[in-house]
Amino acid sequence: MNLILNSDSYKYSHFAQYPPETQAISAYIEARPGGKHEQVLFFGLQMFLKDYLARQITMADVDEAEAMITAHGLPFHREGFEKIVTRHNGHFPLLIEALPEGMVAPAGTPLVQVRNTDPDFFWLPTFIETALLRAVWYPSTVATVSHGARQIISASLERTCDAPGEVLPFRLHDFGARGATSLEQAGIGGVAHLVSFMGTDTVSALVYARRFYHEDMAGFSIPAAEHSTMTSWGEDRETEAYRNMLTQFAGPGKLVAVVSDSYDLYRAVKTIWGEELKAEVEASGGTLVVRPDSGDATRVPVDTVQMLGEIFGFTINNKGYRVLNPAVRVIQGDGVTPETIRLILGRLEDKGWSAENIAFGMGAGLLQKVNRDTLRFAMKANARQDGDGQWHGINKNPKTDPGKASKRYRQAVIRENGKLVAMPLKDIGERENLLQPVWQDGELLVDWTLAQIRERAASSG
Repeated sequence: MNLILNSDSYKYSHFAQYPPETQAISAYIEARPGGKHEQVLFFGLQMFLKDYLARQITMADVDEAEAMITAHGLPFHREGFEKIVTRHNGHFPLLIEALPEGMVAPAGTPLVQVRNTDPDFFWLPTFIETALLRAVWYPSTVATVSHGARQIISASLERTCDAPGEVLPFRLHDFGARGATSLEQAGIGGVAHLVSFMGTDTVSALVYARRFYHEDMAGFSIPAAEHSTMTSWGEDRETEAYRNMLTQFAGPGKLVAVVSDSYDLYRAVKTIWGEELKAEVEASGGTLVVRPDSGDATRVPVDTVQMLGEIFGFTINNKGYRVLNPAVRVIQGDGVTPETIRLILGRLEDKGWSAENIAFGMGAGLLQKVNRDTLRFAMKANARQDGDGQWHGINKNPKTDPGKASKRYRQAVIRENGKLVAMPLKDIGERENLLQPVWQDGELLVDWTLAQIRERAASSG
């Protein structure tokens, strides 16, 4: 991995475009207001710092980059990159500040701020925009989507469940690995989801949690069927396929999930689970999780809960909502988005069912159907330092799109009346700046654990 080549083409000419008296440039990252969420759960920078910025640039990297970039038709600042190797032991001379990971901040709040620490490298903070912004926007967006889903589910559980805190961590399961573009994306997005939940089928997320956030086991799963393991028995032996799942995996205190729509979901629930295997399900002492996997995602899972209630019975909890026999539950893993979760839970509530009867598996809607514009992420220069040592504010303010106006001056984030507020660093006075140094000149200054991040995110709402 050659860090010099982790940028956009036009960045290689920018070293010659700043005013000649420039000593330092400051830039910041924010999710601009107007995106799909008003609050942003900041997460993921630590993975980039450990996996990318910690790598040392070598002269071989400089040689490779020079050959490639000049052949590409651009100037190459060889002198500058050589100085990174000879003067800074191969590490970018940068100071990076950030909010604590797991903190939930209003859109428009600076999440990260970067500046150079050596005046010869004023061009470097914006050179790394491509890599740094990508390292922040994707995991923070996934974490925000997951956190938003958690709020929807939590609100329904609070209204309909006697022990919402016990149930919540496993209500949304990550099914997104196969829809991601790469193993790395699945790992990064998958661990972002695990900030808010503990259910996942994305194994690479567990690897990333262990490698970058000191969490030995960040999430859990259960034995579950897929269509191939069910249809391989043939339709005439569908009952045997289901019975085999019970034989292999069911037992006291155990859960097993069985996809049940290979042929006719309603017949499978009413006839196979409800008649032929009903006694075996109840005798197992565990929980069968029925997975409908096709049809109207806002109607079919509700029908499934109601059918199981008619067959296996239910109790009424202290909040007046029906709770299925512990022998059965439902998981919806097809067409799941925050919007469909809200609709399904709303329909269940309207019919008198507690939200604890159902869990959700989200795939593409969690890890893949997001982009930089989902939360309007951007990285912009906000200050320039000249030979006088003073920081001078710079920003963009396009009349054709006022929503893209950026912030002037080095930024700070303070807590005011319980809310996070951005302001110029020069005006902060004695107030605490929540943007804290996390990286300087090749050294990691903060090393968050996933446990700390989860606690911070949970306390933020």
